Amino acid sequence: MPGNLRDRLKRIQTIKQSQSSAAPVEKNADAGRDISAFSKRGWSSAGFLTLKREMDSGVFTLPQKMPEAARILMPGITGRTAYEALLFFDLETTGLSTGAGTIAFLAAFGRFVHDGEKYTLAVTQYLLLDFPGEYDFIKALLGEIADGSVIVSFNGRNFDSQILRTRCLMNGIAQGEYCHADLLYPARRLWKRLLPDCRQGTIETNILGIGREGDVPGSMAPEIWFSFLKNNDAVPLLGICEHNRRDIAGLASLFRAMARIAEDPAAEAKKLQFDLTAFLRHARLLFREGKYGEGRELLCTAAGCSASAIVRAMALRMLAIDSEWRQKDKKLALDLTKSALQILPSDSSLREDFEHRRERLQITGESFPKLQ
Repeated sequence: MPGNLRDRLKRIQTIKQSQSSAAPVEKNADAGRDISAFSKRGWSSAGFLTLKREMDSGVFTLPQKMPEAARILMPGITGRTAYEALLFFDLETTGLSTGAGTIAFLAAFGRFVHDGEKYTLAVTQYLLLDFPGEYDFIKALLGEIADGSVIVSFNGRNFDSQILRTRCLMNGIAQGEYCHADLLYPARRLWKRLLPDCRQGTIETNILGIGREGDVPGSMAPEIWFSFLKNNDAVPLLGICEHNRRDIAGLASLFRAMARIAEDPAAEAKKLQFDLTAFLRHARLLFREGKYGEGRELLCTAAGCSASAIVRAMALRMLAIDSEWRQKDKKLALDLTKSALQILPSDSSLREDFEHRRERLQITGESFPKLQ
């Protein structure tokens, strides 16, 4: 028995030595899959069972520079952020869970490329053809995220970035740090009172006027990818790839709308429907920067526009505070306060604040406590 064991060990060692001395076998990038349908659409190999394609996806006119108010409307983006540093990002996955059982099989990145007075949106996509190629797929995605990039997503903070982090851990790949601006949250502030929901597609259709005719619903992505693994039918999967590209173009359009609102909400309100509380945030920023004339003009616009009574009253409140404390004009502050009380509903929780302010301002010589 010992002799037999020694013979077996020698044979194993001999086999290993012969294997190590043999010429290395190159890994077939597509593992025998027919990728001709993808090649015709501009896809090429980017690693083992990983494809890549690049294309332009629209021309965008943006404010001359990133608006200072962008940091208020879109946390993660500041007036010092260059448009070229933005990296629009979207994943298609096998499910809605962020756990270890869900993987990403399709990713798109979009960048603004300066082209004269406008910007071209350059889109790069990566497609995973089967599970064994996930390592190369993830490495390719991380290669797109350069130092200094600002990731821009829609609900990516809670989903896409969590999926990417999980898959990096599962594949033993180190992931760097990056700044992340998630447009879902400013979208809710701007449109949740105006729309039945704040999904990206709903905003695109009802606010931005972007049509999605012929688009494959993203909810079908898992079923289509698993079907591709079984039958190698590329046509439905190419439809999901186009949906993914449209998501990036729509995300860039959403950013453009927000940048314009941040730059000049009064002018943009004439072109685009949104919750006019953005006026108040912008005016507050102008006051902090000492641009009182611009701030008051913006508040006067908000107070006299077709916004809700609450928004108009809050604009009058800010004007009253500025009148009393900076301009030292209590009579004007009192008139503004009375105007707000005239438009507020009788059951509004704000009435008590305004009534108290009116009473104090009516007392000659007594100042009203400054409100922040």
